[in-house]
This record gives sequence, C-alpha cells and structure tokens, in this order.
Amino acid sequence: MARAARGTWDREVTSERAGLVQCRRVVVKIGSRLLAESPASRPATIADQVVELRRRGVEVVIVSSGAIALGVRRLRLAGRPHELPALQAAAAVGQSRLMQHWEHAFAAHDIAIGQVLLTHDDLGDRRRFLSARQTLRALLDHQVVPIINENDTVATEEIKFGDNDQLAALVCNLVSADALVILTDVEGVRDANGVRMPIVRDIDREAAPVASGTTGDVGSGGMASKVGSARIVTRTGVPAIVAPGREADVLVRVLAGADVGTLFVPPRPGGNTLSARKHWIAYGAKPVGRVTVDDGAARAVKDGGKSLLPAGVTAVDGDFELGDTVSVMTASGVELARGLVAYPAGELRKISGLQSAAIEARLGYKSTDEAIHRDDLVIL
Repeated sequence: MARAARGTWDREVTSERAGLVQCRRVVVKIGSRLLAESPASRPATIADQVVELRRRGVEVVIVSSGAIALGVRRLRLAGRPHELPALQAAAAVGQSRLMQHWEHAFAAHDIAIGQVLLTHDDLGDRRRFLSARQTLRALLDHQVVPIINENDTVATEEIKFGDNDQLAALVCNLVSADALVILTDVEGVRDANGVRMPIVRDIDREAAPVASGTTGDVGSGGMASKVGSARIVTRTGVPAIVAPGREADVLVRVLAGADVGTLFVPPRPGGNTLSARKHWIAYGAKPVGRVTVDDGAARAVKDGGKSLLPAGVTAVDGDFELGDTVSVMTASGVELARGLVAYPAGELRKISGLQSAAIEARLGYKSTDEAIHRDDLVIL
C-alpha cells in the first residue's frame, strides 16, 4: 500500500476507534486457553485493569471460560474429554477453582464479585431473560463485578459450541453494553496472508471468509466463533474487538482507542441494526419449530419488509404454541428469518396456504391476519 493511502487508512482507524473512549459499560470475554496457561496471574492482571477502568467510569462485566480446563487439570485427565458426562464433571470440579482465582484477584482491590451461571435456555425464555437482566443490573448498581459462565454442569449444546463467545454476545444485549471485548491468544483476526486486520466494516465480506473454525484441546471455540459473536453484537450498533489477551494493559489500551486487535464496526445509523427486542428474537430465543414459505413470501418478507401471511406458508414443522419462536425457512432449506408465531402449530397447519380472509371460516375465529407480524420478525 502506498504511503499516502496508508496514512489515510490509519486516520480512519484512529477515528473509528476513538469512539471506544466513550464506552461506559463493556462485556469482556476471556478464553479458556488464556486462563488455563495462567489460572492465577491472568485474573489478577484483568482485575488490575478493571480497577483502572472503573476509575475512568467504565463498568465491566466478565464472561469467563476456563471451568472445564481447570477441572481437567484438577482431575489429572490426559486431555479435554469428548463424552458429555465427563465434560460436565470437569466443569463441576473446575468452576469452584475458577471462581477462587477471580475472588482472590478482585479481593486484592477490595472489590466484590458475583457468580452468574447461565445457559442459552435462560436467555431464550423472555421472563428468565428479564430476570437475569435485573439481577445483573442490581450487581452493577452495588459496584459488584459479575463473573458469568455457562452452566456447563447442566448444559448440553452450550458445552459443544462457542466457548462462551455467543454467550458473551448475548450478555451485551442483556446488560445494554457499549462494547464487547473478546480476549484471545492471537493478535486479532488475520487476513488470507496472515496479517492482522485492524478494522472490519463488512463482516461477511472481509472477516468471515478468513476466520478459521478450528478449535484446540483446551477450549471449544475458534476464530469463526468470535467473528460470529461480533456479527451478533454489531447488529445492535455495538462494536466488538477481538484482542490479544497476553498483551500488557490490553483492556485499558483498547478502550483508550489504541490500534490493538481487530475492531468490528457496527453498521452506520439507519443501517441493518436491531432493537434489543428483535436482537433477542434473532439470537436469544431458540426456535422450537420451523415454517417453510414459498418464493413469493420469501421475497415479500426479505425485500418488501412485509409480514408473513398464512398464504405463503407451505409447511409447518414442530409442536409450538402462540408466541413461540420459529425459524422461517425458504423452499431450498435456508433459514431466512426468525419470528414469534401468531398461531399454534396445529392451527397454522390448518390455515397454511389460505388467504387471510379465509382464516375465520377454517378455524372458527381469527386473531390476526398474519402468521408472523413484521414487528415480531427478524431477517437473519
């Protein structure tokens, strides 16, 4: 790159990173590998930085991996188990040791911590989601640093995918965070030539093609998981940073606008951003059924901003109730959207393919013209 072009590009990076200085609440996710290699000193260095950030008026919520890795070490296992019961046993043993390390790290600064164990099911249920939000806000109001982890001793799918990356993204919505910082053991996202990408504006075009989905023996997430988490949070207008967790004062430097790691920039105002409620529909609530639509309905929903009408529904799979989250699938089997369905599965099957005017004659009543109203529908 020519010198003049590089200079212009650097000014753009500096300008876009400058907004991080204004963050007042951030979610910080620490990966298993970082904690496993320094289970006592890593939390201590993070705590030191949290103290400095608090002096600057920044609240920090920590999503901490590491329970399984510490449990494997404590149980003297040869490596990370593959069987679910063994993984859950390791998590049960390692979780208490993980919290001991965090407790000691923050006790040195006379700061209280609070353990919060979540599963995706906790965030998928709207009432439990709101309850968790209230709990976390109460902890922050009392100057407590929340330490969040997946409840691996009872979770199933959560152990296998994401290594807390997706959970951290969902926690951003839970606490209305201003930024997500994912600390990992590499310098950031690298391009096809192995060079760090300081800034990413279009995740699907720039970062997704070069992100590796490989995982190691310690954790369960790869760079693809981190890029996926960045995609989730940027859709609500929140920036995400994948940063090297081994570097000194990395959190303080990132939130001071330094060129560290890879910054994922949210869409510009008025772009493809989601409200907190629609973010929950898209990513927090797990679909309990599927609705397949014809090509005309798919175009109306995706390109026309329309509600999904029963006339466009060709198949209904699953046993769901009114208000449950369902996946909207194209005829070719691609998930197009997610939404809160306006009719139970059995009744939606009866009115599939019908014009809205015929609903009452078929069911004996009509609560709404739509299968999924546009206000309850999110394009993925």
